[in-house]
Amino acid sequence: MLNKIMKRGQRKSWKSEAIEAPISQSSSASSVTVNHASRLASATPQHVTLANIPLNPGTVDVLPMLRDVPMADRHNLFIRKLQICCFLFDFTDPTKSVREKEIKRQTLAELVDLVQSGSCKMNEVMQEELMKMISVNIFRCLPPAAHENTGSEGGDPEEDEMFMDPSWPHLQFVYDLLLKYVVSSETDTKIAKKYLDHSFVLKLLDLFDSEDMREREYLKTILHRIYGRFMVHRPFIRNAINNIFYQFIFETERYSGIAELLEILGSIINGFALPMKEEHKLFLDYRLADTVIRGVLKFWPVTNCGKEVLFLGELEEILEFTQSAEFQRCMVPLFRQIGRSLTSSHFQVAERALFWWNNEHIVSLIAENRSVILPIIFDALEKNIRGHWNQAIIGLSSNVRRMFLEMDPELFEECQMQHDEKQARDGELKRNRELTWKKLEEVASQVTGEESMIVI
Repeated sequence: MLNKIMKRGQRKSWKSEAIEAPISQSSSASSVTVNHASRLASATPQHVTLANIPLNPGTVDVLPMLRDVPMADRHNLFIRKLQICCFLFDFTDPTKSVREKEIKRQTLAELVDLVQSGSCKMNEVMQEELMKMISVNIFRCLPPAAHENTGSEGGDPEEDEMFMDPSWPHLQFVYDLLLKYVVSSETDTKIAKKYLDHSFVLKLLDLFDSEDMREREYLKTILHRIYGRFMVHRPFIRNAINNIFYQFIFETERYSGIAELLEILGSIINGFALPMKEEHKLFLDYRLADTVIRGVLKFWPVTNCGKEVLFLGELEEILEFTQSAEFQRCMVPLFRQIGRSLTSSHFQVAERALFWWNNEHIVSLIAENRSVILPIIFDALEKNIRGHWNQAIIGLSSNVRRMFLEMDPELFEECQMQHDEKQARDGELKRNRELTWKKLEEVASQVTGEESMIVI
């Protein structure tokens, strides 16, 4: 995925136009120079060299490449190149600072190759300067979202036009540097956590609101790696992500990186070990099972069978992590809906509901509360066995019926008796209704006959 992102990020050609000074630069940038005139990053399809871009004296000069200087000079040259990369440019106008942008891009590409190769082990000063450069480039004010520009509050965010940050040709390399720094075996975590602190993590999380999908993909990977490598940050990262969710739910209702943050949390939750720590239980907050299940039932699809199958699958996954106390709070409305799904004329819906009895955890919850659940769904099972058009549904319903019989014969007999009595009452009501209609038809025919005699 990252390779695809890197390739997509470099599809813009460079123009040899007038050169202007960068937007901002570090205090030492006026004396900083770069020299890798013949080299282009292999990850980019651009056909530009410094030789065919006009030189603008007084801005960014040329330094030798790191591989061309003695080992003793590489540390200082590395820092000077990092200082060059602290220049910020206006990417909204492709005609501005063309040469300087290309110099910075090639410098970043060289630094990425160097960190990846591990040929230049960074001391603490180099790491500090590296993190300063990364912070200067990525921690910025994000451009206004599309709905902010138009002033429209409605609309579907998924239908908005995809935003492509014009500065991505540089940001891509900066993010690549950060990722390689985080995952490198040469990185000392004791030193790195001085710079990858809580403040850095919060600023990184703020960037998840970027509308550029490529940036969010890098952020997702980097934050997940930080979570995995720096255990001291794990509770803080989980709480910070939760705070973003609260803000999204109760305040903004829009946030570009919700999907990526949910992916991170999904991976984190899969890594929880058993028995679970108390902090992990609090993080998951399994007491919300009743609220979540009732919320799913509230939006249950009525006419879309495909969605109903998906809802049944989602509920099964939720129930796998639901404790008995929470299950008891919602089991009555839950199995009323399951009873309706069991008798669906669409066999896939009925089949998906019957497959719940293949899940050991759900069966244990049902067995524990069978005195409440069986009376709710007994009629649905009997209806399927006696009259469903699909033989597979009849077979599965018979299996579930047999399971309840073996589970509690006395309860089963009681439910069978109640079902038979109800059927008898329903039959009597049907006969009375038919007799009533027959009497009405007779009265109506007599009135019609009398009216016809009067007319004659």
